[in-house]
Amino acid sequence: MRRREFIGGTALAMGAREAQGRGLPQPGAPQKSCILLLMVGGVSQLDTFDPKPEAPSHIRSPFKAIKTSVPGMQISELFPKLAREAHRFSLIRSMHYPAPLLHDEGLRLAQPELARSVVLPRQLGLTGGNLAQGQDEAHFLNPGALTATVPERLRARYGSSLFGQSCLAARCLVETETRFVTVNMFDTVFGAPSWDMHGYSPFSSFATYRDVAGPIFDMAVSALLSDLDERGLLDTTMVVGATEFGRSPYLNPTGGRDHWSNCWSTLVAGGGWPGGEIYGSSDEHGAEPRDNPMTPLQLVSRMQAVA
Repeated sequence: MRRREFIGGTALAMGAREAQGRGLPQPGAPQKSCILLLMVGGVSQLDTFDPKPEAPSHIRSPFKAIKTSVPGMQISELFPKLAREAHRFSLIRSMHYPAPLLHDEGLRLAQPELARSVVLPRQLGLTGGNLAQGQDEAHFLNPGALTATVPERLRARYGSSLFGQSCLAARCLVETETRFVTVNMFDTVFGAPSWDMHGYSPFSSFATYRDVAGPIFDMAVSALLSDLDERGLLDTTMVVGATEFGRSPYLNPTGGRDHWSNCWSTLVAGGGWPGGEIYGSSDEHGAEPRDNPMTPLQLVSRMQAVA
């Protein structure tokens, strides 16, 4: 089945620029490229981009909410470097969809149907089912071959992780006018770190967010956004940090959060998206959109608007 068969069709803080009641921004300069950062596993909105520090203890994240370079916009303490780059990106805090809570389906919904797009660093592996994950027609490239001539100082800026070096490779590709690049942050949700934070083996935990996923994403994406901007590429390159679905605001018996498609967050930057804005909002528990609900199909249609 195609994606359309599965989907139907308050600024949060004082000081942050409001984007309520507005549609998706359109490119200013021609949008030449898109980099999709696929945050595999289903990212918890409460523990990353939509903290609720005033929520009850059985909902509130163990991670503190911190200030950013945009007055009034807070994100998780997992992302101190990104907090300093908040003027370069915006947040959608009202993503939702009614499809089944399957990783495979969520991954497919998050990706445009663009043949001949490039995927780094390798194809998605087992994520719980046998459905197509949206990368069947892609070209898979080795990020190391693309960054071999990049000075070590710049390579270190992105971090030594495979995800970090893949983000650097993605920047190299859009610099040569590659239209669409997907970077898989993880390639499975079983027995390895991912954003799939159920709190018990073989899945991830709050410790995984704190020690692995958070620091890797923070270093790599903050470097990517600043590097693109410094090279004059951010205006024409849309960057999207997307995931399959969110996590339940209610902690499960093992101290994790389970799959939740009613509400989650997405990071967007460049390609016509102003920095420092919040699109849509969630309720006081991060459980449901409060206003401007947005579906993956709506976001994907904007991602496909490359020249």
